Order: sequence, then C-alpha cells, then structure tokens
Amino acid sequence: MAKIFCVANQKGGVGKTTSAVNLAAGLAKVGQRVLLVDLDPQGNATMGSGVDKRQLELSVYDVLLESASIQEAAIFSEKCGYHVLGANRELAGAEVELVDLERRDQRLKLALDVVNQEFDFVLIDCPPSLSMLTLNGLCAAHGVIVPMQCEYFALEGLTDLVNTIKQVHANLNPDLKIIGLLRVMFDPRITLQQQVSEQLKSHFGDKVFNTVIPRNVRLAEAPSYGLPGVIFDPSAKGSQAFVEFARELVLRIPSM
Repeated sequence: MAKIFCVANQKGGVGKTTSAVNLAAGLAKVGQRVLLVDLDPQGNATMGSGVDKRQLELSVYDVLLESASIQEAAIFSEKCGYHVLGANRELAGAEVELVDLERRDQRLKLALDVVNQEFDFVLIDCPPSLSMLTLNGLCAAHGVIVPMQCEYFALEGLTDLVNTIKQVHANLNPDLKIIGLLRVMFDPRITLQQQVSEQLKSHFGDKVFNTVIPRNVRLAEAPSYGLPGVIFDPSAKGSQAFVEFARELVLRIPSM
C-alpha cells in the first residue's frame, strides 16, 4: 500500500519542487516504486522530471475532472526512474471547474485509491497557496513533508501551514499529520541558519529530519536540463543528501 505524502509549504521559493523531484529520484534510486503528482499549474515538477508539459495528452487536470484515470495519464520517466502525473497551464482552470462539483476536495484521493498497490510512495508537489488543488493534495495524503529554509520568515510561514494542516485534519482528513521538516538550502557558515535549525529541533524534536540538504549549485542547475539533481549529477553534495534523505524516509515508515 502506497504511502502518500504532500511536499508543501505556503511560503514560495523554499525549494519545494526541487525537494519533490529529488526525493522522487532518490526513492527510485533506493529501489522504491514512486509516483510524482504535479499539482502546480506551472508544471515545474513535470518539466524537472524529464517530461515536456507541452506534449501531455492527459494530465492531472483530466484525473481531477474524472475524464481519465491515473493509469491512463501517468507517464514513466525513463531518465528518472519514476512515474509522473504531469501538470500544465490547463490545471489553472480546474480551480474554477471544481467549485461546483461533488466531492471536489476528494477527487485526487479517489483516483489514488485505485493505484494504491502499484506504488510504494506517492509524492504530491503542491502549489504554494492554499487552493482547491492544495486541498485535494492534503485530503489524499497520509502526511506532509515540509521543506524549509532556516530563516526567520520561514518560521512564520510554518505556523500558517501547521494551522492549515490542523484544520484539514479536523474537518476533512483525520489521517493527515506532519511527517517531518526538511531543512533545505542550508549554509552552515551562516550563524542565523544554525540558530534557527537548533530552534526547530528543540521545538519539533524528532519531527525534524536528520538529513540536511546543503545549498548546492548543481541542484539549482539541474532543472534547466529537465532532470532532478540526483540524476543530473549524482556526485554533487546536494544529490547525495537527497538520496540519504530517501533512505531516512524509508527507515521512518514502520514507526509512522
């Protein structure tokens, strides 16, 4: 049975999509069957997984409107080793179209129920806003992985996200919880980042993943080649950190 995790943060520019594609590639590298669901109309996770969003015949948009199944719409990315349920600009229209539909916040969950046995992990890359798309992701997921920079404003954004998760947990999805906080773009030379990192560990305890993703040029370059950093340059420190993170996540699963 697949473990379904949202990669979410209501603050933009925190490396959310970078985290989603590299975690997917890292999990595939350690032998897991992975589906990456791109819920962002920008389609960055799709493009960053070696899939051209302009060439998609079927996308997550069709799945949400129940005109296609995940089996029909998902594409296996040969380069990356995982399946991608892609997104493109069409998805922006789904926001409006879903409003009047029944079970509008459960569409993704119902579609994923059908393919539950085919994957070990389903990762959902959510848009940075709390929209109907994000709500579909949160209703479908067992938990949320929160990538965050160790900066002051990131702590404020985290408070908003925790409140959102509590509301969804109380009203829509009693299984939902924060799986863990992933410290990304970390530069140990900056004193403030070390201080915020310590604050996170003292406040959230074992909810903070042990693995830290360093600030890394190769990870930043990889999307322009349409690949996760883990595939683009496996020897880079950032890539190795994501594979290490994938191993840590797999080890944590039994205790969740």
